[in-house]
Amino acid sequence: MMSIAENIDQINSNLHANIQLVAVSKTKPAELLMEAYRNGQRAFGENKVQEMVGKYEELPKDIEWHFIGHLQTNKVKQIADWIHLIHSVDSENVAAEIQKRAEKAKRTIDVLVEVNTSEEATKFGVKPTKAMELLKFVSQFPNININGLMTIGPFTEDKDASRDSFRILKSIFDEANNVIFIKKPMIELSMGMTHDYEIAIAEGSTMIRIGTAIFGSRTININ
Repeated sequence: MMSIAENIDQINSNLHANIQLVAVSKTKPAELLMEAYRNGQRAFGENKVQEMVGKYEELPKDIEWHFIGHLQTNKVKQIADWIHLIHSVDSENVAAEIQKRAEKAKRTIDVLVEVNTSEEATKFGVKPTKAMELLKFVSQFPNININGLMTIGPFTEDKDASRDSFRILKSIFDEANNVIFIKKPMIELSMGMTHDYEIAIAEGSTMIRIGTAIFGSRTININ
């Protein structure tokens, strides 16, 4: 079995220089994150606010914390002072709360708008047909910077289905970067996980979210 460091090195060897690896560390104990940290990994993704706050308090302060799960409005205040990137803005209510908390923290928070490109009922994210409307709404807030878009591809072995999902996101990304309400061009496409990141990269991903291929299978969630 390969070590966490070896897993990271193997994934990085497949990446272009402009693609960021976010190590998805949800449910993993701090000592495993430190193994990755000692190998140079600095971007970590979590999907539960309480778990991420605990790790933030315990681990080195130069870590870039990425929130990748569904964000409840009443949890935004817990991460507003230090979050590096929120991947999952999927509603006007969440965006408005991020603006409120960012203004209070006297900072600008970078976000991605999450799009449910596979339109699966079990997934969060705005529908592709509503993405531009949400982007326009979020773009009005002075303390939010829209860095790009995020999607979760379908959990399938059908590579064409995965490819279609990522192409939809790239199409919305290109369209949005050509409209006047986007304050500055978006630069990030967060798409691709352990099972489909190579397809995502081929379709334009700039940021991949990898958990299992780094840390192994998930264990019981930490609450």
